[in-house]
Amino acid sequence: MLGAYGMFLVSGLAVGALYALGGVGLVILNRATGVLNFAYGAIGAVGAMTAWQVLEWHLPEPLAWAAAMGVSLALSLGFGLLVAPQLAHREPVIKAVATLGFALCLLGLMNLVWMVTSRKLGLFSDSLGLSIIGVRINGTRLIALAGGVIATVAMGIYLSRTRTGLLMRALADSRDVAAILGVPVRRVEAIAWGISGVLAGFTGLLFGGLVRLDPAVLTFLVIPVIATTIIGRLKSIPVTFVAGLLIGVTESMLTLVKPLAPFRVAAPFVIATLALMWLQRGRRLTFAGED
Repeated sequence: MLGAYGMFLVSGLAVGALYALGGVGLVILNRATGVLNFAYGAIGAVGAMTAWQVLEWHLPEPLAWAAAMGVSLALSLGFGLLVAPQLAHREPVIKAVATLGFALCLLGLMNLVWMVTSRKLGLFSDSLGLSIIGVRINGTRLIALAGGVIATVAMGIYLSRTRTGLLMRALADSRDVAAILGVPVRRVEAIAWGISGVLAGFTGLLFGGLVRLDPAVLTFLVIPVIATTIIGRLKSIPVTFVAGLLIGVTESMLTLVKPLAPFRVAAPFVIATLALMWLQRGRRLTFAGED
């Protein structure tokens, strides 16, 4: 029994780390551009499917990893440079709906290029791993957990210690004021879209190896990822990371509780709702606004 709990705990931590990694990518992009990118999952899905195709052609696996992140980078940058600037002064909801439309276009393209069928994305790390207290942890789960931790720390340092990170924070406060002060808005936004795209490709690739290599499944994994950013209020990278781990572990452990197992997909929304209620405690709204 202990081994079963340990296995599900490790699995939950790995998936939660990927939720957190996706959340970090969304937070960085939102802080620099004000865009909540609903296409994040679809961008990662295209990267994962590209990696699978490269492996099907019997090309070296490092090339598959590079292709996944390269394609995702290109898609993210393409949207960020061609479409997003046209919506820069529109309401946040319009920007979000535009990314949702982009996600549906990518999903349709994937279904056209890759017919829906059962596929498996085998990575070299699947055969690696170690045992801790009798629980076997494969290399892909270790990479997911380590990648989430490293990305969280690195992006936190990047935003707080580098000049570009400072410029991103300035854009988050006011795009127009930042432009007046001489901030190269388009370049900084392009960097944010690029970072988000690379993280999406890495996340999608590992999700394809851990969960299921299916365009629709990978596309809509953006939903629990967005739940992590809601808990972090689209600002805090550390809180987003912890929220990702919490959601992943909760989803995984609920599998062991038979009455609740069918409802485990609701875990991200329940946790996000409870977190928001806790964060809003002690406040009240009046007709004049927040008291």
